Amino acid sequence: MKMTGSQILIETLIEQGTDVVFGYPGGQVLNIYDELYLNSDRISHVLTAHEQGAAHAADGYARATGKVGVVIATSGPGATNLVTGIATAYLDSVPMVAITGNVPTGLLGRDSFQEVDIVGITMPVTKHNYMVKNVADLADTIREAFAIAKSGRPGPVLIDIPKDVQTAQTEYCAGEPAPEAETPDISDDVLKRAAEMINQSEKPYIYCGGGAIRSGCGEEILAIADKIDAPIGSSLMGLSAIPTASERALGMTGMHGTYTSSMAKAESDLILAFGVRFSDRATGDKSRYAEHAKIIHVDIDDAELNKNIPADLGIHGDMKKILSRLCAMVEKSEKPDWHAHIASLREYEKKNVFYGSGKLTPKTVIDMVSAEASEKTPIATDVGQHQMWTAQFYNFRTPRTFISSGGLGTMGFGMGAAIGASVATGERTVLVTGDGSFGMNLNELATAVSQRIPLVVVLMNNGVLGMVRQWQTIFFNKHYAQTTLERKTDFTALAKAFGAEGLTADTPETFAAALKTAFSTDGPVVIDCRIDQDERVLPMIPPNSTVDKMIID
Repeated sequence: MKMTGSQILIETLIEQGTDVVFGYPGGQVLNIYDELYLNSDRISHVLTAHEQGAAHAADGYARATGKVGVVIATSGPGATNLVTGIATAYLDSVPMVAITGNVPTGLLGRDSFQEVDIVGITMPVTKHNYMVKNVADLADTIREAFAIAKSGRPGPVLIDIPKDVQTAQTEYCAGEPAPEAETPDISDDVLKRAAEMINQSEKPYIYCGGGAIRSGCGEEILAIADKIDAPIGSSLMGLSAIPTASERALGMTGMHGTYTSSMAKAESDLILAFGVRFSDRATGDKSRYAEHAKIIHVDIDDAELNKNIPADLGIHGDMKKILSRLCAMVEKSEKPDWHAHIASLREYEKKNVFYGSGKLTPKTVIDMVSAEASEKTPIATDVGQHQMWTAQFYNFRTPRTFISSGGLGTMGFGMGAAIGASVATGERTVLVTGDGSFGMNLNELATAVSQRIPLVVVLMNNGVLGMVRQWQTIFFNKHYAQTTLERKTDFTALAKAFGAEGLTADTPETFAAALKTAFSTDGPVVIDCRIDQDERVLPMIPPNSTVDKMIID
């Protein structure tokens, strides 16, 4: 059957399991949008306020489901507005397909209106990208893009489709959803060596990252932890892999990790690293990282093995399969001395780490949100102090419920991502943000209103760029250069102007009441939480430092 390129695109997206796309129309994608209109009963479209918001929404959709998120934008500024969202997905290994229109092939390279080399621009921040110049190649290119986006270590793929390719016709043959690439087989000898290292360990520590969530191996991690009697810590991206309330869970480690988790990792004799990158925020001074520990590193991406931290044993493959086999090989053991020491660390943390002193402390806010939300509620954040407070204090109960920008640290990520997560799951979603981050993409509140998204925005409003100010306080002699915002924005009134509900809270009592109202309201609600500008994210390990320099008060 003969079809145009635009028809082929929509048919192939549906064939690949796409049920919703996010985007913003423009001149070079009008043919695509016409087909979306004609097929609106088969595939839905969420119109955002800005292309960056659409990219973050596709990202949030993918993080919440594990499926490939899809975003569409026109050429030129529409395409370049996607770049921050694509880079965010790339740094956090999120499966995404970005589709852009471009000028007709005959006008490429002639400085045509709204022409830009988006393939060249995005090459460093995509897993792969394409410009399709022949309509006969389009369907197979889309299938290949989906396979690449979700196979191995996931990531974003861009497909640039010139206008004449969208209108050209060719024969179309239906296909199947693209299979994921095969993962390497791991020999028993390698796993036996790992098991021997584990059996010899007296102070094992399991360290899980984003790869643990993507491989869906939370149960396997808990099983091996139970068998070898090990505590479990995580990177920022590994949060929600196992329930926060598990007796094994010590919480996040690294620069703003919990005292207990970071100290236990530093004092362990074996680190079982599952799907982590050993980024600078997680390791500090790499020359002194895990000085007393051997490391077994398991990852789907062999490029990560020995990249930042040398491993005594690196295992490349599917983590879920590897941990299942490894758990059967290790000996069951109990380590009472190790757990007694960890209990003493917990007690010290409880008595000595400072968690705020204002009328409405960040810990109080996050604890109350956690108590009000269900186990399936997606929790999205922007980037800054509020992100770290969420990571430290929220009680995650279900995998894929923490939606946050880790590797790129993208302020303005949260609104779009929260919308995408809510669309993906059908669940009321909470966005924890700050007044600095919220100001970057608050235009997407219009999207939440128009799409009737059940969204609770918890805005920690301290009138400053809190995380940068914290660094200025500690490292720059309180030189608050451009971090005191001095804005007159009334966020409650702003929310109402967008058509949302706006509430204000400055005490635990008023916040509790606002939260009850927000969770029982249809559509988006913004709660302006007034917190002290000098609240700190603690503990804090200074950059490129070690746990012995940890600031706790």
